Amino acid sequence: MAFEVCFWGVRGTIACPSMSHARYGGNTSCVQLRLDDSVIIFDAGTGIRELGNDLQKQKTREAHLLMSHTHWDHINGFPFFAPGYDSNWSFKIMAGHLSGSESGIEEVLNAQMVSPMFPVPLETMQAKLNFEDFKAGEQFKIASNVNIRTAPLRHPNGATGYRVEYNGKSVCYITDTEHIPEKPDQNILELIEDSDLVIYDSTYTEEEFLTKAGWGHSTWNEGLSLCQSANVKKLAIFHHDPNHDDDFMDGIEAEALSTSENCFVAREGMIISLD
Repeated sequence: MAFEVCFWGVRGTIACPSMSHARYGGNTSCVQLRLDDSVIIFDAGTGIRELGNDLQKQKTREAHLLMSHTHWDHINGFPFFAPGYDSNWSFKIMAGHLSGSESGIEEVLNAQMVSPMFPVPLETMQAKLNFEDFKAGEQFKIASNVNIRTAPLRHPNGATGYRVEYNGKSVCYITDTEHIPEKPDQNILELIEDSDLVIYDSTYTEEEFLTKAGWGHSTWNEGLSLCQSANVKKLAIFHHDPNHDDDFMDGIEAEALSTSENCFVAREGMIISLD
């Protein structure tokens, strides 16, 4: 039974489509899970445009879009998502950080597609869009054999971490989040325990993190520490800072691998099989 993780966007903050970012990729956050007949999409950063073009070639015509949060780098690819304009498609779009607020996930996605910011309104999309807000910490199923667990993350305006369990395997998507030095996040530790793969917000180096308090991001070092404490098999270093070009990312990869073989730096276009 297939369980694949596909990276369509691995950057944070803002897209950086330049030659100096070509090997790791310049699109912002978007990760697809292929679970046999089920499709799960994490976030709608600029990487979702290419994902949409690929989905149009597939037989599947329904998917779940799970949002970590709604800062620009995680939503501004949505207006360019081709399946959203195709009446043959159905999407359930879910978010866990807006429950109880005045604006839910539908209102937020709609707000970025109104004049004068964008010429094509949300209602132009012909796909069947079902929006649902839940409270981070809840769990639910998207199919009889696909279980989703969630947890709140430390990030300005809130964010949600996810754990997807299928066929005895599990993947966790943990971005965006800011750690407190020497105080491991218990919500994250519980969520990722014994998982096969953790995709973790590794925006900053340890040195950069010291000057970025309150910005809502973490480091690969903290991600690796959490994964080691929680008996995780593999860490995916993710949400790369746009100032970290390919050469800089090569250095991060070398340093991380010298610390542990149980990690890798996520690249745009990378596909990981958990079979």
